[in-house]
Amino acid sequence: MITIKQFTIEDSDTYQQSLEIRDEVFVIEQGVSPELEIDEYEADAIYYLLFEGDEPVATARYRETSEGVKLERFAVLQEYRHNGYAGEILNHILADLKEENKPIYLHAQEQVVSFYERFGFKKVGTRFFEAGIPHFKMIQHH
Repeated sequence: MITIKQFTIEDSDTYQQSLEIRDEVFVIEQGVSPELEIDEYEADAIYYLLFEGDEPVATARYRETSEGVKLERFAVLQEYRHNGYAGEILNHILADLKEENKPIYLHAQEQVVSFYERFGFKKVGTRFFEAGIPHFKMIQHH
């Protein structure tokens, strides 16, 4: 049974569970420095946590920027990948944002560009590096 919870940084227990997934995926697995992973926008973002049963296994967030709505920090624990959870959480966020009359965009790690393309995102510009990892900016086209 899958459930997805939306929350803010004020929900400290759920936020902590989200940070643990991010730490596991970005800091431990991908070698991103903790100073970059936890950024100055934590309090501005709307967060999501996907549970398999009682187990928190995937997370993501979005925040408003001058360019539109930026989706960020998509992370699925390694042992739970390839179950469609990233798609579940992305669809949930996009459904929540469908009334927004703003561009929806993200910075996708190069290896997951094709995943986001399946959800209507298109690459714009050239490859760039964030935290030493190659990324592309992608914008959703309807």
